[in-house]
Amino acid sequence: MDTIEKPNKKAKIIGALAYTAAFIIAFYGVQQLFRPNMEKKLAKAALEVNKQTPIQIDEYTRLDSASSIGKTKFVYYYTLSMNSEEVNRDTINKYIRPGIIENVKNSPELKVFRDNNIEMNYRYYDRSGKHVLDILVTPDMYKK
Repeated sequence: MDTIEKPNKKAKIIGALAYTAAFIIAFYGVQQLFRPNMEKKLAKAALEVNKQTPIQIDEYTRLDSASSIGKTKFVYYYTLSMNSEEVNRDTINKYIRPGIIENVKNSPELKVFRDNNIEMNYRYYDRSGKHVLDILVTPDMYKK
């Protein structure tokens, strides 16, 4: 009888361990399925923006496209209707940059970005395609 009970006990222990391992794997697998994948969400947001572009923002600025980089960065690409030599960087730093930061802080549409500490980069090019400047908005800036 001892020889029959020992394998039976071993089988129960192995079965319990296998069940526990399967449960743990399934539990973490389900968590991964339902855990928001920020990289995919950002890529989808960029795709949605790109479906609507180009968008004339104002007399001087056109939003051309957007992209995402990994899980933490979203980039907007703009074209200015002037040459890079005509761009007054002091004016941009004094008036435009604070307005963009305020928009990121307060826009309901950007709440999901704020909640996930997304860095937003606003890239500006002149009418000939030459890079003019970047305005980077980090979580430190919009969570103050």
